[in-house]
Amino acid sequence: METYVPSDTRYDKMVYRRCGKSGLKLPAVSLGLWHNFGGDTAHDTKRAILRQAFDLGITHFDLANNYGPPAGSAEFAFGSILKEDFHGLRDEMVISTKAGYHMWNGPYGEWGSRKYLLSSLDQSLDRMGLDYVDIFYSHRFDPDTPLEETMGALDTAVRSGRALYAGISSYNADRTREAVRILNDLGTPCIIHQPSYNMLNRWVERDGLKDTLKELGVGSIAFTPLAQGMLTGKYLGGIPDGSRATQGKSLNPNMLSDHAIKNLNKLNEVAEARGQTLAQMAIAWVLRGEGITTALIGASKPSQVVDCVGAISNLEFTKDELKLIDEYADEEKINLWAQSSEKAGEA
Repeated sequence: METYVPSDTRYDKMVYRRCGKSGLKLPAVSLGLWHNFGGDTAHDTKRAILRQAFDLGITHFDLANNYGPPAGSAEFAFGSILKEDFHGLRDEMVISTKAGYHMWNGPYGEWGSRKYLLSSLDQSLDRMGLDYVDIFYSHRFDPDTPLEETMGALDTAVRSGRALYAGISSYNADRTREAVRILNDLGTPCIIHQPSYNMLNRWVERDGLKDTLKELGVGSIAFTPLAQGMLTGKYLGGIPDGSRATQGKSLNPNMLSDHAIKNLNKLNEVAEARGQTLAQMAIAWVLRGEGITTALIGASKPSQVVDCVGAISNLEFTKDELKLIDEYADEEKINLWAQSSEKAGEA
């Protein structure tokens, strides 16, 4: 593949939003490497996706220790591509990683202990060939570890120079308040929260988390804004061969009932009337009113990145459009993250 030269116009159209009360600005659309950056995806495809994203002004790249498959392979691939294509551009990028889910065997390979979090961060830096990440997250709340210990590890990560900022993911409103208070007392503020959020899964609204983040001055990055591909044109005619719903991964095909597909087509009609694809409208809906700092997308090919970034050209909704979306976004029947949302609400 030829030497990569980034587009001279990469910053012309992207919208950048301040992350909470911090000085950090994030693009309205960020790229996540949860899917399609493991060993099951061709290296050249990963390079093409990252190049396209950067050319469109996406400066924020989101990873975690367990992304793959296998676990760790997404960070390794990303580090390789940084060396191949983005040499000298590190200071134009925001790179995030997380720790919380199972990563290695034994009692120290997951959750929220100080030993696990800091060991994991060191491993992530080694895989990516980096001296530091911009944001280091506690990936999930650990009910068996004192929150003071988990947040203390984030504070150490920042004070030691291995991370510039601290964040949390999938904490409910009450736990978020507690985590923010502890970090503020330590002098390392929590600048960002990463919850799942889309028009089919609105637990952050029911839980009060969205309002809590605004009150506390904490930024937010919504993952699964496209509901694992449901809020794209992929499933409007049913479940196609080779789609995520057929691969036994994160999208349960039972979610794509006849009723669900009918509603998705109705939502697509709303999007078409707005001059957008369904994916663009879904991202715009998440970003509406600036309640969410940035939408975290995934992509299996560069054209999907182009489509998603197109959402920023129209982030405004009329009352009638929002009413129709509420009518057809039947979240009680199509909530991909129901179990995770319930756990987040009980944590």
